[in-house]
Amino acid sequence: MSAMASTAAVQEDEEWEEYNPQAKLIKTLEVSRFSGDVKKLGEAGYHTVEAVAYAPKKCLLAIKGISETKADKILQEASKLVVMGFKSATEIHQTRSNIVFVTTGSSELDRLLGGGIETGSITEIFGEFRSGKTQLCHTLAVNCQLPIDMGGAEGKCLYVDTEGTFRPERLIAVAERYKIAGDCVLDNVACARAYNTDHQTQLLIQASAMMTESRYALLIVDSATSLYRTEYSGRGELAARQMHLGRFLRMLLRIADEHGVAIVITNQVVAQVDGAASMFGGDQKKPIGGHTLAHASTTRLYLRKGRGETRICKIYHSPCLPENEAMFAINADGIGDVKE
Repeated sequence: MSAMASTAAVQEDEEWEEYNPQAKLIKTLEVSRFSGDVKKLGEAGYHTVEAVAYAPKKCLLAIKGISETKADKILQEASKLVVMGFKSATEIHQTRSNIVFVTTGSSELDRLLGGGIETGSITEIFGEFRSGKTQLCHTLAVNCQLPIDMGGAEGKCLYVDTEGTFRPERLIAVAERYKIAGDCVLDNVACARAYNTDHQTQLLIQASAMMTESRYALLIVDSATSLYRTEYSGRGELAARQMHLGRFLRMLLRIADEHGVAIVITNQVVAQVDGAASMFGGDQKKPIGGHTLAHASTTRLYLRKGRGETRICKIYHSPCLPENEAMFAINADGIGDVKE
């Protein structure tokens, strides 16, 4: 398969607007009486009408130059363009039947996940050091660019790196597996290094803006919690940490809803010190982030190390998938099935 074929649907400008109606919707406000406020909304991170419609009124009031009267009118105008009421279960079922899944590269892991990584939702991957989290992220960054009939989503990838572990050469190795030109794959992955939690949040505003201009299929944050662990220490800062983390996760949820992209975040684990796990023979490690992260993630996957390059993935939580496990391997060309 040629590089052109692999990225044929990674479109720009007019073609992208046909695919992504949100990119058109913001222009509706531009030609209305709110044209002077669109720039203010964009600078505050509201790049689509959905973003405006979903926002609480107090968030709009926090934007300089937006009065209470103007906020009411903007929300009223946005609500005319975005369906936010009840839908029948039939409609929801029909919508979900068209959801695209991004292959992990392993048929066993895809089977466990019901087809792969689901778009339009947040998938959390947690585990110990060397459990395969970052390797899976690198593989997904390439796989999301594949045609839909090959398990891809025909879109670009945004990668937020908080630990300095992003390696472009790893993407090239995965691309060779699918006989795709490495430079084409790299051109379709945009990576930003996050240096603190505020910067990490600010990058999501940039990501949302980029998604209105081109077709993106995947947003990766590796890891979503490492900077929070270093910036907030001790129980005295726990409440502040969870509030900041909650805002970050709500922004991720909004991006998933607005743009329909797959969101993949990695998380670290911490040892349980209450003794309950060891008493009942359970796993003595748990993901950090508490209930704030647990409730934000649609699907939670627990990775642990097996023999050699073998890894085990367990469904830790899912609204529709049964609790089960699958084995996969970390190969030279990315994530794949375990060889007999």
